[in-house]
Amino acid sequence: MPSHIPPNSEHIDWKMIKMEVNLDDISGELLGYIMDLLLESGANDVFYTPIYMKKNRPGVLLQLLCAEAYVDKIKEILFKETTTLGIRYYPLSVHRLEREFHKVETEWGIVTVKTGLMKGEVVQRAPEFEDCKFIAETYSVPLKKVYEQVWKELKKREN
Repeated sequence: MPSHIPPNSEHIDWKMIKMEVNLDDISGELLGYIMDLLLESGANDVFYTPIYMKKNRPGVLLQLLCAEAYVDKIKEILFKETTTLGIRYYPLSVHRLEREFHKVETEWGIVTVKTGLMKGEVVQRAPEFEDCKFIAETYSVPLKKVYEQVWKELKKREN
């Protein structure tokens, strides 16, 4: 089942679900594997936060966001693949910005830049990490230098 990918237009997803579990007896390797499973099964976002649990034991708070339609599949993964005995659910709405993707030419190659618009006005920009990483590794250039050039080129476009 492919991940639920929201449309690129500005909108509000009214029927999203946040799910979370506390885990105090699971390895980092399993967490990475579970994250991949959850994303492949419809989660929009999965993240971990270090926490302290009963008896001051270190643990992990696994949280994810998904559309209502994916809850049953995700619940099955959480119960079968993690050590949790319970899942918390929270209904919520998500306001998503309109998204556009632009290409920026650097001296080493093209980088895609994601732009977020609110009511048609640009409010966010972010170079795609994988494009910048590829350039940095291919041309032995510091990653931060690639980002600097992308921002410089974006600044030129504004003037």
